[in-house]
Amino acid sequence: MNHHFAIDLALVDDHKLFRKGLITLIEHVNPKCKILFEADDGIDLQSKLNPKSLPEILLMDINMPRMNGFETVKWLTENYPSIKVLVVSMVEKEDTIVQMLKLGVRGYLCKDVEPHELGEALASIASKGYYYTDFVTGKLVHTLQNPDTSGAAHHRFSQHEMDFIKLACSELTYVQIADKMCLSPKTIDGYRNSLFEKLEVKSRVGLVLYAVRNNLVSVE
Repeated sequence: MNHHFAIDLALVDDHKLFRKGLITLIEHVNPKCKILFEADDGIDLQSKLNPKSLPEILLMDINMPRMNGFETVKWLTENYPSIKVLVVSMVEKEDTIVQMLKLGVRGYLCKDVEPHELGEALASIASKGYYYTDFVTGKLVHTLQNPDTSGAAHHRFSQHEMDFIKLACSELTYVQIADKMCLSPKTIDGYRNSLFEKLEVKSRVGLVLYAVRNNLVSVE
């Protein structure tokens, strides 16, 4: 696969040394990429965004001073929805990733990412609009690529399954979900494993992506 798309990028991360390293990596994996600017956090980003020359993809951390990743994504969605956000963070907590996906980020990478994966992520977001291969497989990828021809219409969910899906899209643990649904944790495990198999997803993150893409839950 040729990853060399001409892409305008911007970086938002409060660690300058990491930003410099990431820029070097980007130049290595795709010399056609152009870095429009760097910013320390969401506040700094607001001052540097030029409406006449917007980045196509924004590479952004979650934990930043003054204005963090969550607040920044919300602000971007309201003001510059055309900018696609690729999160590059050390945070690997599933509930954090779920929250960012619900806000509409287009991909999620860990900071110790391999160069080839960064190249794949940038190319995928530029061409398809998303990069989620770490978390999803099979039918979900098809749904992302063909939202009109695939999706929830092909699946029938019981009321319990729907309740579970909606609660899985929250910050609750599986034990708390069981408590809220007045079911045993073992029963909840059964719903989870059944849905993972039915939707061909590998994790709670994949389940949330499916739910968000098929409007089973509302994006906050």
